[in-house]
Amino acid sequence: MDFADFDPDGTGQDNGNYFGLPFTPKESRLVLLSVPWDVTASYTDGARFGPDAIIGASTQLDLYDPVSPEQWRKGIGTIGIDYGIQEKSQFLREEARKVIKYLEGGGKVTDEYVERRTERINAASAEMNEYVYGSSKKWLEAGKLTGLVGGDHSTPLGLIGALAEKYGTLSILHIDAHADLREKYEGFEYSHASIMYNVITRIPGVESLVQVGVRDLCDSEAQLAATDPRIRMFHGWELARDGFRGMTWDKQCRRIVENLGENVYISFDIDGLSPLYAPHTGTPVPGGLTFDQAVYLADMAASEGRKVVGFDLCEVAPGKEGEWDGNAGARILYKLCGIALKSNQ
Repeated sequence: MDFADFDPDGTGQDNGNYFGLPFTPKESRLVLLSVPWDVTASYTDGARFGPDAIIGASTQLDLYDPVSPEQWRKGIGTIGIDYGIQEKSQFLREEARKVIKYLEGGGKVTDEYVERRTERINAASAEMNEYVYGSSKKWLEAGKLTGLVGGDHSTPLGLIGALAEKYGTLSILHIDAHADLREKYEGFEYSHASIMYNVITRIPGVESLVQVGVRDLCDSEAQLAATDPRIRMFHGWELARDGFRGMTWDKQCRRIVENLGENVYISFDIDGLSPLYAPHTGTPVPGGLTFDQAVYLADMAASEGRKVVGFDLCEVAPGKEGEWDGNAGARILYKLCGIALKSNQ
């Protein structure tokens, strides 16, 4: 890459790339795949606009990073956004909204009204998963590190599957306010609330699922987390309680990452942070990690022989005014890129 015409200390370039960087995907060590899809959002939608919001805000980010200095020079490439996915999501979102309203009114998922619509949505979601899997596999086979930017949290299933095939075994560090262990939630087989259920039931090679910051889950999710030996949940209250009792965040992070294997995938739902950082995310929950706590944990996940082989950032939804959600999302995304690059020297 010739940096002659690029000033890393100058004005951020509005060139359609994450962080305004000048790299093409082929020139880059790491590529970012955007998936603007939020069909099954069960509370509020808008995550389909997340990639554009993050790109727009990311040009205001300075490139120096003490966590992973100079890693951006290895190349962070932006795969062009397929806006056909966003258009399809917007159309199907209206169908999903009808289903959710019907269920909230006392209807059942087995009613014909629901089944007709969920069948269509499930088929389209399966196609989206295949697109993500195929795109991810292509770039992984080209030797690229690959990260995904959602969209809602249903979007990374294909990437996780492709990485599990490539590496054989995979540990997932899941930062989220929700456990996402529901089976076929609201009739949607690939619901954002079912991503980790689908991961552990559909993808061979996932040896551990370490969930951090969960603050909202149902009884069946709690039961699954308690009985599946691959799952270790660090509930938000557990983390807060131990902090109140004097356990440092460093010690808590060491206790978390000891459950991870060599190849780590970070699945980052922005609502794992306090809603102060992302107030417009689809399902905000009080509590949550601070920005610095999350970065410290992600960086530690890439220590002591472990490496971050892939990641996603999901559920960033821009508000009607301002760029705060996109701003926070861009900065988390940049940290994830740097940590992944650093851990794959």
